[in-house]
Amino acid sequence: MTDAVGEVSVCVSSSLAAVLKRSRQYQQHSAARGRRSSNRDLSSLTAPPFILSPVSLTEFPAYWCEHPDIFAAIADAPSDESRALAVLKWFICTLKGQYTSRNESMGSEKKPLNPVLGELFYGHWPAPSTHPSQGTTTLLVEQVSHHPPITAYVIENKSKGLRLVGHNAQKTSFSAGSIIVKQIGHAILIYTPSGGGAPTEYLLTLPKLRIDGLWYGSPYIELAETSHIIGGGFVTSIEYKGKGYFSGKSHTFKASVTPAPGLGGHGAGEHVVEGTWHEQSTFTKGGPAKGHARKGKPEDQAIFHDVTNDGKKEVTALGGLGIGVEGADEEGRGELETRRLWGAVARGIREGDFETASREKGGIENDQRQRRRDELAANTTYQLKHFTREDADPVYERLARLGKVAPASEERWVFGENAPGVLG
Repeated sequence: MTDAVGEVSVCVSSSLAAVLKRSRQYQQHSAARGRRSSNRDLSSLTAPPFILSPVSLTEFPAYWCEHPDIFAAIADAPSDESRALAVLKWFICTLKGQYTSRNESMGSEKKPLNPVLGELFYGHWPAPSTHPSQGTTTLLVEQVSHHPPITAYVIENKSKGLRLVGHNAQKTSFSAGSIIVKQIGHAILIYTPSGGGAPTEYLLTLPKLRIDGLWYGSPYIELAETSHIIGGGFVTSIEYKGKGYFSGKSHTFKASVTPAPGLGGHGAGEHVVEGTWHEQSTFTKGGPAKGHARKGKPEDQAIFHDVTNDGKKEVTALGGLGIGVEGADEEGRGELETRRLWGAVARGIREGDFETASREKGGIENDQRQRRRDELAANTTYQLKHFTREDADPVYERLARLGKVAPASEERWVFGENAPGVLG
């Protein structure tokens, strides 16, 4: 999320009301000029500490796997059709953590800390002692660009043959009292069978976000438009709506899972999953193979997933250097690892010591500006640790054509297969 509260960077104010006042003034100014919206990218605006989250955006990819059991279950699906539904179930179960959990824990949506170039985060979800066959899931994140901000990540469960590689960026604008966030990027999920055989690839695209509630000082996120999961012979389209659509509830979605013609998709036709992505959804079995979905027969409907009772697991952060290694702190973290870099800022925000948070945050930002100036003077560029950029992603292009997804091509960030030893 970004803080889109005016055409200039926001300075530290005496209260959140002052920030919201700037939002109202901005909209009035836009209306006076006969414009309904502003397309200016607001991602880089600076926010005062009291509307900041104590968590950096570099940690946000952990939301993809707060349910490592559901992620691991993708590998256990007995058919391509059931695996397509397992991927959808896992994707839906990630949405509450990504888009509503901060409202529950902090009262309203907060602006996350803006990562510095090269910022790193490592973590894992160990296999539970009661279910060791689930395997351990690991997370590696690197901030691969600062202007524009782009975060790349790898999530992997090696024992299950599952790997998710992706990147995410945002382009934000202010429109009709809301902040509109276009999520740029995608993820590729790869399942490789343990007994051999060709891997199956799935393309996951990202929904657009609309941040409402600015006028009331309590911002919250709604998902909008459509995202897709494409692969394994199936195309899944997920349509998002807010209040006034479908059930009239917030956070509503409707997903259709359809065999992909001519590409090996075999199943009972179109399956429909619908409900609220932060609560509960139901599943309606497909109709005949020719693709006509049955319309709500009771015997064909069942609870698909109950997000309110699925037992999410927080990631365990790990130090990438290792304890006792030169340059590491007491947790084994290097200077650019998220929780070391932003530790004093996060502590200040949590404790309400905004003066300290502001001073520490400013020091980090000034240090980064100086590093970029030094690199410019030396005619050098920062060397990323784990990822390299390529102009196009052939897997994205192939699967996007199948689902008629736009744009037809996107860049990709290729993992260098150099995870620290702590990730195994």
